[in-house]
Amino acid sequence: MTGYRRYAENLMRKLLRGYRLYFSGDVLNSDGRRIFEDIVRSMIYSKEYHPGLIRQARRNPSLENMLKIARILLPEHEIEEIIQTSIEGPVQNSYWRFLERK
Repeated sequence: MTGYRRYAENLMRKLLRGYRLYFSGDVLNSDGRRIFEDIVRSMIYSKEYHPGLIRQARRNPSLENMLKIARILLPEHEIEEIIQTSIEGPVQNSYWRFLERK
């Protein structure tokens, strides 16, 4: 794994964890777009560039398209956990897991 790939993964985690900061109405705001462009640049350097998907995400920077790119960089279980924690909050997430075990 290259350093660029690791950097892109960390930026994607930051983008998804900061859902309330970087998204407005399920679309990236200007701060989120800056992070997204850094992710794209790192993906190009690490040779994991997917031109069709990147083009689609640049035209429509919705949460759905960001998750498609996140699936390239991160494992599915980690994405689900990050999204649940960023939307519901850490306390809500742990409470729901407690209820699921019963």
